[in-house]
Amino acid sequence: MPDYNKLLTPGNIDEGWINAIVDIPEGSSLKIEYDRQHGIFMLDRVEPAIFPKPVNYGFIPGTKDADGDELDVLLYCHEPIPTGVLVVSKIIGILNFEDDREMDYKIVCVPADDRNTGDSINTLDDLGKRISFCSLQRFQKAGNNKGTRMGRCYRSKEDYPRMY
Repeated sequence: MPDYNKLLTPGNIDEGWINAIVDIPEGSSLKIEYDRQHGIFMLDRVEPAIFPKPVNYGFIPGTKDADGDELDVLLYCHEPIPTGVLVVSKIIGILNFEDDREMDYKIVCVPADDRNTGDSINTLDDLGKRISFCSLQRFQKAGNNKGTRMGRCYRSKEDYPRMY
């Protein structure tokens, strides 16, 4: 398995696109994590089946968040994307969760070439009913057993926090 952090760049965040590697497909109740030391994906745990992932979950190679891991992505697509797949993605917003007073940013994106939607999703508002912030918050709480709350929602590039 390749070391994504050595092979890939984060993309061009300033131009609005990133390289995203999928950890967990949408609909899965498996908590899969990329183990950088061994260069493999590992099953961390099995979550209760009532908490399937509401979106494809992944990371941006070559980045680091405050917790020392790569920046997280929430990747919206009309179907699940398998673990380990590289998706050139368009950033449409950033969500900030707070876990026991620790900031946890999620980069929200869609495939850069999405012919199913005609590349019509360019902002969080374009997701319309496809996104449920409540389901995202439940997903975050189920995954960490901490006091998680939804923080700020960054909807425009000019508003994004500098995290990299």
